[in-house]
Amino acid sequence: MMQAILSPFAPALLALYYFILGVLALYGVHRLLLVAVYLRNRRNRPPTPAEPEVWPVVTVQLPLYNEMYVARRLIDAVCAIDYPRDRMEIQLLDDSTDETTEVVAERVAYYRGRGIDIHHLHRTDRSGFKAGALEAGTAVARGEFLAVFDADFVPRQNFLRDSVPFLVADPGLGMVQARWTHINRSYSLLTQVQAIMLDGHFVVEHTARHRGGCFFNFNGTAGIWRRQAIVDAGGWQHDTLTEDLDLSYRSQLAGWRFLYLPDLTAPSELPVDVNGFKSQQHRWARGSVQTGRKLLWRLMQADLPLRVKVEAFIHLTNNGAYPLMMVLSLLVFPAMVLRRGSPMELLLMVDLPLFVSATVSVLIFYAVSQLGAGDEENESCRRNLRFLPALMGLGIGLAVNNTPAVLGGLVKRGGVFERTPKYAIAQRGQSWVKKRYRSRLGLSVWIEGLLALYFLLCMVYALKVGMWLSLPFLYLFLQGYSYMFLLSVVPVLRRASKRNRPTTQSMKVESSQT
Repeated sequence: MMQAILSPFAPALLALYYFILGVLALYGVHRLLLVAVYLRNRRNRPPTPAEPEVWPVVTVQLPLYNEMYVARRLIDAVCAIDYPRDRMEIQLLDDSTDETTEVVAERVAYYRGRGIDIHHLHRTDRSGFKAGALEAGTAVARGEFLAVFDADFVPRQNFLRDSVPFLVADPGLGMVQARWTHINRSYSLLTQVQAIMLDGHFVVEHTARHRGGCFFNFNGTAGIWRRQAIVDAGGWQHDTLTEDLDLSYRSQLAGWRFLYLPDLTAPSELPVDVNGFKSQQHRWARGSVQTGRKLLWRLMQADLPLRVKVEAFIHLTNNGAYPLMMVLSLLVFPAMVLRRGSPMELLLMVDLPLFVSATVSVLIFYAVSQLGAGDEENESCRRNLRFLPALMGLGIGLAVNNTPAVLGGLVKRGGVFERTPKYAIAQRGQSWVKKRYRSRLGLSVWIEGLLALYFLLCMVYALKVGMWLSLPFLYLFLQGYSYMFLLSVVPVLRRASKRNRPTTQSMKVESSQT
């Protein structure tokens, strides 16, 4: 009966279904091309320049907004950086509205008393959010070079001595980016998957884009800028939610070159709350689309090689895969019904290549990133390959959260910069449930729950009619939406049950009254 209802719409539904699978397959092929460029260039490391005779002045900028759990750790780590004391300035760009400001003021006073050039710049209006804070700090900074660290980072002592010589030796170099590593990688399945996702970006994407002669971006933290490269690009601007990506492209369009140093690592803390992670992903997705709207036409008109333009286009539009994934999710059941009874040869000729291009390419991409990501925080990279199925599910599960971000980025500039909560979680066993700074539980959670139920029914249908080849595909969707839904609601229910649970004292009182 269902097939009879859908039959009049079959050509349009199946055409849309295969079109979306085809576009996702093209993005998958692009991942494989990045892997190929990475493998060809992974050993082409730039020669290490000699130390400068006179170390230049560097301003280290630390943008903060309500970071009471990690502000002290960050300040202590930055003040321990090995660099000539009279050549390093530290700026605390503090937009906080809570106790963070007192924590920062105490640490600044402590280190100023020990001769460190450290300043507390507190704003009360948050105009421009992080970009506005960096803009205000840059206006009064005394450094020729500007290093930036977010609150969740713990920079190593050697960071400046290992990065500044490259900028001094090459006057055409505008920015040096370090690779992120993760101090709480093994905390949970969520942090393990996040770490692999970021390894894909830093190990494969950044290396391939940089060494392949294409544009790549400053990641908002763990990098150091030449001040003039910021000035020539038009300065920090806040009409997108990814001010780092926006400035990176504008600076490279102005003729500055960037350097990526994968061996220069910067430890950071991953979000342990899935709602904080989703908030972060929402901001990144919306901001990248806004940057594409702002700069793609200018990029296409620039005097650049075609491969650079194509790579930039894919880089700035790849979040468009999320709305496509949402539509594909809704089309899965109609497509199953309409293709029931199709010849196996047709499925193998059409469905299998598209499925492989869209999914197996992801597995290869992240597997290669793990084989190339060895460091002290990640000694057992090969063992992390077991998390790849969970990663694929999580990538699908983000579609509900990121689709509104992409659509919003297409029509609106700027927006509210919702920062990701950090809790100073470094190892298993530490709890964040009772800590402050909680990301909101939005409507997307319930849509994820409905889609999880939808794909459970799709799997039941596939089992009933014998569509065995569809089961792995359906399971990825079921796993992704179920995981995002459960991780979002379980901590909320747990906190609610603890609030409603009577204390031992109240139970004694009730007992005595009885």
